[in-house]
Amino acid sequence: MFPEPQRLQTKIFAELPEELRLSHRPSAWADGQPNVGAIHSLLEGPCFTRDGRFFCVDVAHGRIFEIVDGRFQVAANYDGAPNGMCVHKDGRIFVADFKNGLMSFDPEDGSVTPLIDGYQSECFLGVNDLTFAGNGDLYFTDQGLSGLHESSGRVFRLDADGELSVLLNNIPSPNGLVLNRQQTELYLGVTRDNSIWRIPLLADGGVSKVGRFIQMSGGQGPDGLAIDSAGNIFVAHVGLGCVWAFNPHGEPILRIDSCVGRGTTNIAFGGVDRKTLFITEAESGCIMMATLDTPGELIFSHY
Repeated sequence: MFPEPQRLQTKIFAELPEELRLSHRPSAWADGQPNVGAIHSLLEGPCFTRDGRFFCVDVAHGRIFEIVDGRFQVAANYDGAPNGMCVHKDGRIFVADFKNGLMSFDPEDGSVTPLIDGYQSECFLGVNDLTFAGNGDLYFTDQGLSGLHESSGRVFRLDADGELSVLLNNIPSPNGLVLNRQQTELYLGVTRDNSIWRIPLLADGGVSKVGRFIQMSGGQGPDGLAIDSAGNIFVAHVGLGCVWAFNPHGEPILRIDSCVGRGTTNIAFGGVDRKTLFITEAESGCIMMATLDTPGELIFSHY
């Protein structure tokens, strides 16, 4: 349908050292996933703070890492399954925790504090990823084990006043999400549908005319998303070992290939000029990097 886009290679930025690989340790998260088994880690949720500190998570073993000078350091280790992270204006890092719900991580003292564990007296299915809007609203996905066989996933909005509401339901595996630059539409990675949905946001807080914006194929499906200053959408395609870039019209313009494995789970822009894309790769326990032409948007609350 479209010509093959330009291809860009990655290189390794940081690799999880052997002493932090926990294949010998049981993982409640892995036990609850189909056909996973023993796992050394599952890197996800790369996140940069305003002062340039770099964090990511290990979903499988309840750890938050800080990457300092290309080396992994354990910043927190707790009873949970942290999956995605995003920075609040007050410096806290909000964590989408598959086991516990929304959490708050303080990068200064390493504490992890529960915020919201469910909706209307029911626990979440298993929250996955999150992003802030400029007005302070927080959007996050509740994925659980949903899929085409059981389209029970949801997207929530926690507004700046603390009111929680369901934005969209009946989704087959909602995952990464990002707002367009005008903040009028939410792009959603729907992993088991292997597609990116476009969710128009209405002034009254509702949505309308939700549809597939990009239909993908191969691998397991889209995972984490990011956006650059030109409005191009970057999609980590887990199982295919690459990150795609699509222009605002949904046309593929770039394929960034993994140099180590096919488990490209999530992405974040960083570096001094935000023109470096950092990619978590789950199979190898590595973080890769690629240099781009345009800077990425800062994905944190700035109201």
